[in-house]
Amino acid sequence: MKFAINDSSHKGNYQNLPRGFITPEKAKRQAETLANSVKNHFRHLSKRFNRQGIHCFRLYDWDSPDIRVVVDWYAGHLVVAEYERIQTGPEYLPQMANAAAQALGVPPEKVHIRRRHTNTVEGPRYAKIDSRGERIEVHERNLRFWVNLNDFLDTGLFSDHRDTRAIIIKLSAGKDFLNLFCYTGTFTCAAAAGGCASSVSVDRSKTYLDWARDNLALNGFLRKQHTLIQADVMSYLAAAHKRGERFNLAFVDPPSFYKDERAQVSFDINRDHPQLLSETLKLMQPGSDLFFSTNHQRFAPQFENLAVKDIAALTPKTIPEDYRNRMVHSCWHMKT
Repeated sequence: MKFAINDSSHKGNYQNLPRGFITPEKAKRQAETLANSVKNHFRHLSKRFNRQGIHCFRLYDWDSPDIRVVVDWYAGHLVVAEYERIQTGPEYLPQMANAAAQALGVPPEKVHIRRRHTNTVEGPRYAKIDSRGERIEVHERNLRFWVNLNDFLDTGLFSDHRDTRAIIIKLSAGKDFLNLFCYTGTFTCAAAAGGCASSVSVDRSKTYLDWARDNLALNGFLRKQHTLIQADVMSYLAAAHKRGERFNLAFVDPPSFYKDERAQVSFDINRDHPQLLSETLKLMQPGSDLFFSTNHQRFAPQFENLAVKDIAALTPKTIPEDYRNRMVHSCWHMKT
C-alpha cells in the first residue's frame, strides 16, 4: 500500500474552506510532530513490552489536540486511525500514516489506515470495510490472538483492556465464566488461561464467534467446556434464567448502540444497561464477580437498584500506560 501525497489541490485561496482547515504547510508540521512522538514512544515502550510478550500497543493517542489520530503497533504493522472531520482533506490521514511509518522504518504494505465516523448506529466493531481475509498472529503476554488489520474498523483485539484480561486470568481458577458481547473471545481465552471450569460466550455475530473459536484453538482451549452461543444477549439471558444456568465470574462489554430492524432488536447503553445488568445478575451466584465496561464517552451509570453488595470503579487499574487517553473505556467491578 503506497500513500501518495499531493498538496497541489489545496494551494491558492483558502477563503472558502472550513474554519480551522489544515493547510498543506500545517499538515507537514503536524506530520513531523507525529513522527517524532511515535519514535519517542516506540523507544520508550517497545523493549519492555517485547520482554513481556506484548506485541500490540499504542504509540500515539491523540496526544496533541491538533493531531486527532491514533497510531497502534501490531507486531511490526501500524494501524493509523482518524475520526474524520471537514478540516482535514482525503490526503491528511495517509500523510500522517506515511510520517509514522517512515519514523519507524515500517514498509508501506504494513501500514493500515482507518477512517472512523461519529454517530454510527451499528458501532465500529460490526462494520466491514474490506474482504481480504488476511490475519496475523499476535501475542499478549501468554495469550495469542488472531487480528485482521484490513477488513474491519476494529482489528479483533482491544489492547486497552490488556490489563483487564490480566485481572480475569487471576480470578478465573475453577470459575464458571460468562462473557457477554464476547466479540472475538479474548476474555474467554483469558478465563481459560486462568483455569476456569467452564465458559459461555455470547454474541449476535457468527463472524466474531467463529473468530473466537479460532482464538480458543490458537491457545489450545477449544474444549467442550467452552460454549459459544450466537444470540441476542437479552434473549439469551431470559432463556438462561429459565434453564437455571449460574455463573460466578462475568465480563460484560456491550457496544454503545446497535439496531437490527430485521430481528427487531436494538440497544442503547445509556437506556438499557440497568436492565442488561439486572438480568445478568440473576444468573450470578452469591459471592460472584461481575466486570462491566463501556467505551461510550458520555456514559451515565445508573447502578442504584442493582442487586449487588459492592460496586468499585476500576477504570484507572484497567487502562495500560500506553493509553494516555484515560477515558478510552470505563470499567466497574461488582460483587454479589
